Amino acid sequence: MTTTDYPPPVDKLLTLGDARDSMSHWPDYLAYGLGPEHIPDLIRMATDKELYVAGSGSLEVWAPVHAGRALGQLHAESAVEPLIGLLHNDDRHDDWVREQLPVVFGLIGTVAIPALVAYLADSSHGQYARGAAAHSLEKIAQQHPDARAECVAALSRQLDRFADNSLALNGFIVGHLLDLKAVEAAPAMERAFAAGRVELVVAGDWEDVQIELGLQQERATPKPHYLADSLGPELSAKLADLSQRIQIVEPQFQPKRKAKKRDKRKPQEPRSKKSRKK
Repeated sequence: MTTTDYPPPVDKLLTLGDARDSMSHWPDYLAYGLGPEHIPDLIRMATDKELYVAGSGSLEVWAPVHAGRALGQLHAESAVEPLIGLLHNDDRHDDWVREQLPVVFGLIGTVAIPALVAYLADSSHGQYARGAAAHSLEKIAQQHPDARAECVAALSRQLDRFADNSLALNGFIVGHLLDLKAVEAAPAMERAFAAGRVELVVAGDWEDVQIELGLQQERATPKPHYLADSLGPELSAKLADLSQRIQIVEPQFQPKRKAKKRDKRKPQEPRSKKSRKK
């Protein structure tokens, strides 16, 4: 693999290297001279398997991330299907897919909604990949307010299939609906919680959700032991015994979604590129 595989100015992205320093504030990729005529090469770079498995210390391994971002800034509608093909990488705990690719879809816009809805509904995909599709719908709704109702409806419909979804996927969907302040989706969320089909570690319990939506002022019941409840009765009992022995105060544990919000205020060091590719 050489830089001659890509013409200028697309080849510039092969030299930018580590993208973690710009996780929140992306460079202006169009300033490098990229335009609509470069979209085919950018799609090729964003989906280039050889680049994706390049050495973790190389500059080139980050090129697909930069190319995907550039496609978002170009609002490249033709990139929707190729980029959706990358969602499965989130089942390998790919930070780029989990956190950045949904932003790309948000920039590309409403044209991506049908494909993302279809991907989310397809149970042959992993729960984290489907969660990334749900996250992408949230980002589209945030970037394009006119599409908010469509995205909320799509997320609510999938949540109504709670019996077929994993508990974690239901939790992800609830979290994205909460980020959209989707009070109108409360009935769907309540049904999923009532059936015991939502992973509490992700978004909290139904009372937490009602409080966040402004439907309830404070808890009427003690706050659950989210971690213990997620482990099942046998492991929960062992955890309770261990907590007493070493004096762990388990109620300090918070749902993952709330921890994520804290991360937005004080970003943590992203995982290494090597771990990203697993």
